Amino acid sequence: MNDLAIKIRIAERDYPMRVAVADEERLRLAGRQLSEKLREFREQYGIQDKQDLLAMVALATMADSLKVSKEKDGTDAALTERLARLDELLTGVVLAA
Repeated sequence: MNDLAIKIRIAERDYPMRVAVADEERLRLAGRQLSEKLREFREQYGIQDKQDLLAMVALATMADSLKVSKEKDGTDAALTERLARLDELLTGVVLAA
C-alpha cells in the first residue's frame, strides 16, 4: 500500500497521519482551510479558547454540509423528474422508416 506519513497542523497542534498518496493533497488543503476558518472565527468573535473555536467551526462546517446535501437532493429530484418527462416524450415519438 502506498501510504505517506504526514502531519496536519490544527489549532497549533500537529496531528500525524498515514494517508494514501491520492488523499494527501485533499487532506493538506482541508487542514489549511480549517486553520483559516479558525483564524476567521477568532477574529470575528474574539474567542481565544481553542476548544470553543473548534466546536464553532465544526458546527458551521456541518451546517454548510447539510445545506449542500439538501440542495443536491433537490437538484437530483428535479433532474429525475425532467428525465422521466423526456422519457415519456421520447416513448411517444414514432420513428419513420
